[in-house]
Amino acid sequence: MWHETYDEMMKIIISIFRLDEYRPKTEGETNDVNFEAHIYFDDAFRDVPGSQGRHVNTYAEMLVGIIREVYGIFLNIDKSLFKNQQQIPDQKVIRTPYGGRLAVTMPHGNSLVVHFKDKQLIRHKKRWSQVMYLYSLLGWKVGAKYYKRWTKGEDEVELKKELQKEKHNTYLLALDGDTDFQPAAVMLLIDRLKLYPRVGAACGRIHPTGSGPMVWYQKFEYAVGHWLHKAAEHVFGCVLCSPGCFSLFRAAALMDDNVMKKYTIKSSAARHYIQFDQGEDRWLCTLLLKQGWRVEYNAASDAYTNAPEEFKEFYNQRRRWGPSTMANIADLLGSANLISKRNPSMSKPYMFYQLFNLASSILAPSTVVLIIAGSLTVLLDVHPSGALIMAIIPPAVFLGISFKIKSDTQIQIAAVMSILYAFLMMIAAIVIIGNMVRDQTIMNPSSLFIIALASFYLFTALLHPQEIGLVIYGLLYILCIPSAYLLLAIYSMVNMNNVSWGTRETAPAAGAAKSAATTPQTKAQKAKSAFIRFFSRAKCCRKLCCRGSEDQERILSQENLSMEAMEPEPQPQNTIVDDVSMPVEEQRREEPAFTCPNQNWVEQLQSLSADMRLHEDTLNEEEAQFFRELMARYLEPIPENKKKQKEMAENLKELRNKITFVYFICNAFWLIATFTLQVIDAAIFIQVPELDINLEFTGDYIFIDPLGFMFILAFALLVVVQFLAMLYHRINTLIHYVAYLDTESPTEKQIQQQPLIEVNDDEDESSDYPIFQRNPDGGTLV
Repeated sequence: MWHETYDEMMKIIISIFRLDEYRPKTEGETNDVNFEAHIYFDDAFRDVPGSQGRHVNTYAEMLVGIIREVYGIFLNIDKSLFKNQQQIPDQKVIRTPYGGRLAVTMPHGNSLVVHFKDKQLIRHKKRWSQVMYLYSLLGWKVGAKYYKRWTKGEDEVELKKELQKEKHNTYLLALDGDTDFQPAAVMLLIDRLKLYPRVGAACGRIHPTGSGPMVWYQKFEYAVGHWLHKAAEHVFGCVLCSPGCFSLFRAAALMDDNVMKKYTIKSSAARHYIQFDQGEDRWLCTLLLKQGWRVEYNAASDAYTNAPEEFKEFYNQRRRWGPSTMANIADLLGSANLISKRNPSMSKPYMFYQLFNLASSILAPSTVVLIIAGSLTVLLDVHPSGALIMAIIPPAVFLGISFKIKSDTQIQIAAVMSILYAFLMMIAAIVIIGNMVRDQTIMNPSSLFIIALASFYLFTALLHPQEIGLVIYGLLYILCIPSAYLLLAIYSMVNMNNVSWGTRETAPAAGAAKSAATTPQTKAQKAKSAFIRFFSRAKCCRKLCCRGSEDQERILSQENLSMEAMEPEPQPQNTIVDDVSMPVEEQRREEPAFTCPNQNWVEQLQSLSADMRLHEDTLNEEEAQFFRELMARYLEPIPENKKKQKEMAENLKELRNKITFVYFICNAFWLIATFTLQVIDAAIFIQVPELDINLEFTGDYIFIDPLGFMFILAFALLVVVQFLAMLYHRINTLIHYVAYLDTESPTEKQIQQQPLIEVNDDEDESSDYPIFQRNPDGGTLV
């Protein structure tokens, strides 16, 4: 987690509590799955003026409040309305070498630990948080206990067998801070890893959530990517990227040679920043594939994650993903011979399939230019060569000026051009359909392309009946092809040297952008503000400062003061922002947190609520020493070195220039070859008979240049290959899902779907219902 909103945090916490209810922890009994949840909160601390210690920021405070809120919901969900409700049990807050942690025991016995990271003590950003939890969860919780037993003299051979067994049956579910999922989705992934020992990771079907045209586009884009591309990867070889928002990893795979250790490499070259830090989940899968592990895709396992709703946020996200994807695929292709020998799922034909995909993505801009040229030919009734020149000029100008203007300006220009291109695509489609009706023929390249593409997507959607409604967004997807495959490619390549995260970075901390004087305050906030001003002048103690609002009003009344008297001077109207249309949860997020300067962060969290009391506890010294050694070896904060930063910035620009030159020169060669063939179309062409709408020969012929014919043939071949893979994957998904339902305990489904009923303790439920347990050794989910 970092700067998630109230809604996003609520989603992930509810999902974790669902899993706690689905697989309760029962003391003294053997369960098929035992799980614990860990949240790593990046950059959770801030400085407070006048305070000697660090305080957690408002996002961390909000998370604690959400945990308390969700805990109360799940604790009382099955109790009578008029029954005296039980209070939330006391929880623990602990100081650690990296900051602090909140340890929560959930209602059904499983644990939830929130790790608050202080970037002054430990390295921050996403990849380093992943390094932290990989080593702490797998190195400390799995490996360290066997080392301790070995130092006490236990047999080394037996310990290695037990360790290998636990590594094989321990799984790590990686999630983003806004992921929403059901327990069954996790169990389907666990089932996959239990059944196949060489599967090192498995991902589910990711559904983007949100509203607006950008999200509609992504809904169809994600659907097509999973329906066809990921299914084909799963069937013919391995999935190359198991997304970090919802993926299950086997501990034995992560702890293998050259995986965790290599994942800790600090970026020292320009290409490292692109491959390692811009797409960390894809790079982790690259390491697994190189080590011989298989990565799979399970279409029955659904998860939901927030997608960018703004054009700028979407472009910045894909600016990271595009170059990182190409860098990792190029890395795999460069080691094709070694990987094909070590990994049984990565054959040489499959590597050739990935090479073809990479070449297609590289040539995507020129392909889109050809599509635009074809649209101009139909729309303006000009010669194809003239239309091609007209289609090349706007993106070429955009490419040239992008090297000189700021990225925000590039995005603004791209947004305007995207709208113009969308209108052009829409008008061209209408003209093509009108020509089909007028000429009573479908045997021309444009008509065939539109009909084939629409029919293919429609039939593919029919095989996914739960998602068939996404076909509607396919219309928007087609209109946005120039923006997504031409303008976005230019933006990504030109800004490859920008290795910032790009999303959430510009959002200020909740309440930080507005001072207390310029932010609308509720009555309770006014009371606290007045109370702080009065008692800070009186040098009151911390306990008085942190009392509730009722106590504050009482004390102020005793001093013959009122809240109104203690309020600040009225501010000019233009400094007040009062957005009454803002949702309640957003208002809660924007309100500045109440922080007493004399508190430390532990007392700050303890003062948030009396519903869930937080008692301070101490960290085990051995675990504290483990973290100190881990931080000293891998996770010390990187000191700022302006000279090295300047050198790396120059290296990144140089790398950007080289890759951009190669990337666009390949597209230029393709366009020049097409233009040349169109100029000499009388000498070189392929003749195709023209048929009318009844598929009867009209006596005329269609002339297609060889490059265009090869492109259509390659595209058709790729579509057929992916379609066959999808059919095979659909059948296997159905078989797996039916098998899973047959092995899932009906008692769990009764708990979720039916009212609670009294059960006779003398009855043996295990004789009536099978328990979901494929692996007698059990497993652990972290």
